[in-house]
Amino acid sequence: MTIELAYRQILADLSKMYEERESAAIANWVMDHVTGKSRIDRMLVKNEELSILQLEQLQTIQQQLSIHRPIQYVLGEAWFCGMKFTVNEHTLIPRPETEELVEWIWKENPATDNLLDIGTGSGCIPIALYKKFPNTKIISIDISQEALNIARQNADSLNAIIQLVPMDFLQEDHWDSLPQFDIIVSNPPYIRLAEKENMNRNVLDFEPGLALFVPDEDPLLFYRKIAAFARNHLSSKGAVYLEINEALGKEVCALYETEGYTVVLKKDVAGRDRMVKAIF
Repeated sequence: MTIELAYRQILADLSKMYEERESAAIANWVMDHVTGKSRIDRMLVKNEELSILQLEQLQTIQQQLSIHRPIQYVLGEAWFCGMKFTVNEHTLIPRPETEELVEWIWKENPATDNLLDIGTGSGCIPIALYKKFPNTKIISIDISQEALNIARQNADSLNAIIQLVPMDFLQEDHWDSLPQFDIIVSNPPYIRLAEKENMNRNVLDFEPGLALFVPDEDPLLFYRKIAAFARNHLSSKGAVYLEINEALGKEVCALYETEGYTVVLKKDVAGRDRMVKAIF
């Protein structure tokens, strides 16, 4: 089978599950991975035959994609802020709107001494921020040891100095072990269980529910806890930066304003309420 035929075949299969643009992006990513050639390079050798090993690899990938397993988990990698991260089912897949959160923090803070990341997952947020603030002491916490293992792997491979700490942030008796911070950042669980029915299978069936969902009766659970934590752990000129559920922007803002914070609600490039900044 030629490179061109293989691409067309996997594109046709993906088109049954995804819209046209996403199908093409995934198909190109797969072919990049299997052939070791970029899209432009493949066009120059599109009639070249794939090896038996490449065909077997392609078949394995297609089988996993056919059950809606995300391409990032199939290949074990995802791109974030121009860097390649290792990911698996213990970590959320990094998303473009989280890159916007990182850029917002960087643009508003020319320098910072220390930073806390709550719910680190793959480590994409603290590692990207370390690249922006290489002299900053960064602590990242997560309840999942499996996620912390992946974050450590990513920090080591990307030469980022991050202190990774296993911690259940919801347990307030753990807070005293942490110092004050200039920046507190989090992309916490914020999807209500009732929203499951509207979610795609590739997210619902494979991404870690622990990092996604909160109870319907308490959707602001993590935001409330972070607000309480920051009262004693945010420096006088510090700020809290949060990624939020686009449907709960007003509610998150109201929560922080009630707690005495000044709040900024920020939209992403798609015009959705996706980020909040809170300061005393």
